Amino acid sequence: MAFSGQATGWSTSSNTKIWDHSFLPKKKCRFKSTNMKTPRRQMCMRAEVGKQTCTRAGSWKRRYTDHRLKVLSNSDIIPNPPSPFETIKQFYACINKKDLNQLGEFISDDCFFDDCSFYRPFQGKKEVMEFFGQLLASMGPNIEFKIRLVSGGNDYTTGVIWHLEWNEKKIPLTKGSSFYECSTEGTKLLIKRAQVITESPMKPGRSALVLLKFLTSLFDAFPKATEWFLDNFHLILQEILKVYKMVLRPFINPVLGWYIKLWKFTKHLLISTLKIFILISKIFN
Repeated sequence: MAFSGQATGWSTSSNTKIWDHSFLPKKKCRFKSTNMKTPRRQMCMRAEVGKQTCTRAGSWKRRYTDHRLKVLSNSDIIPNPPSPFETIKQFYACINKKDLNQLGEFISDDCFFDDCSFYRPFQGKKEVMEFFGQLLASMGPNIEFKIRLVSGGNDYTTGVIWHLEWNEKKIPLTKGSSFYECSTEGTKLLIKRAQVITESPMKPGRSALVLLKFLTSLFDAFPKATEWFLDNFHLILQEILKVYKMVLRPFINPVLGWYIKLWKFTKHLLISTLKIFILISKIFN
């Protein structure tokens, strides 16, 4: 029939399909393939964006590094001063090396140095350097400060516990502690204030407690006199020193000089005796 033959989707043969579906699955397959490719495209796009971001970040980092190097290479930058810990360690190293000139580089012009072994503190760099000159001369070539502990605090303060050694042998009754307050002057850290407390060779023991109890009871019994004594202690001490220089010093100094000469003679005698014994032992051996 002509009507059935005009239909595009129908066929009169029994071996053929009644309806041709070839054009429908193609659109469906395209839809699936598009869904399959979308995540890959998104991953590629993200990778490309990430690559561009890393490239930009890397170039920015290089520019920042170059700029930082330029800033650090600027000659106007002032380096930070050393820490109080390092300053005090170098200070004691100069004392052990007996280098008075280098030691002066750690002392400020207005330094206040209070050593409890002396009646009066040293004020100013000149007096402090005179004290250290005498100290280095008295130490000799073999005595050194051995630092046991260094502790730092706020505001450039440092505490040190030390003792003296002769050829790495500890000397008895030479323990002490020092407290330093430093200040910055440009690129340097200088010692502005120091207080030194040394071990007393006298060990009163319980007698010190008995004396303290006696003094406290005396202070409590006469409070007004105690206040005046404590407020004018340095003046009283200066007057006592004046009396000592005028009255006692002419008699005591010759005795002390003779005593020192006696000890020097004893020292030389002992050294000579030891040398003789060593020489005799070598001869008989």
